[in-house]
Amino acid sequence: MTTRTAVVTGASSGIGAATARRLAAAGFRVVLTARRKDRVEALAAELDAAGHEAVAYALDVTDRAAVDAFATDLDRHGPVHVLVNNAGGALGTETVATADPADWRAMYEVNVVGVLNVTQALLPALTASGDGTVLVLSSTAGLATYEGGGGYVAAKHGAHVIAETLRLELCGTPVRVIEVAPGMVRTEEFAKVRFRGDESRAAAVYQGVAEPLVAEDIADAVTWAVTRPSHVNVDLMVIRPRAQASNYKVHREG
Repeated sequence: MTTRTAVVTGASSGIGAATARRLAAAGFRVVLTARRKDRVEALAAELDAAGHEAVAYALDVTDRAAVDAFATDLDRHGPVHVLVNNAGGALGTETVATADPADWRAMYEVNVVGVLNVTQALLPALTASGDGTVLVLSSTAGLATYEGGGGYVAAKHGAHVIAETLRLELCGTPVRVIEVAPGMVRTEEFAKVRFRGDESRAAAVYQGVAEPLVAEDIADAVTWAVTRPSHVNVDLMVIRPRAQASNYKVHREG
């Protein structure tokens, strides 16, 4: 059986890195992309040492010329079967009235335009594989709003709509479109970046929550979804910890 290839964006840490590890363990050849070259190269070396096949690329998904060059180079190494659009992130918690438009642009570029760039660039290869999967890692923020989240919520709604629209447009082709929307996930960087390096504010997000999700929980879900039989499409999977009933209702102990 030919080894299947999966591309994971934002694979330098958190959910992206965990997903790359899970997919490699499931038998995929994984192509790791992120802006931080040292991080993805270290992860590729780790996976290679464990007996898996991994390739690292330094890539900014918001740079269309770089994305196109990446797709051209990747095309020389055989078919691509799975794309995990994981690169993304949040900046700030300011209200709509006080938010910096530059933060909104940055979030839109990576969460929406980045997904568009990589999906467009790899779609021909995914289609040519005869059995392709595009997975969009969105968020429960793409399904419901909350105060202080306007820019991130708007961007993740955009990612959600890309998945919904693409699924309609690709109906009848050999490419399925999956969306995984996590709720509260504790990773080493997401909240810290959102709060601009303020570790105390980042830690407060998870304070009193006995068991928030971790990156490996989402990686398990992503790997399960993309390894279903080809005729099975998981349109949308919403994943929250038991302690979280919605974006704004969270049980906290103590």
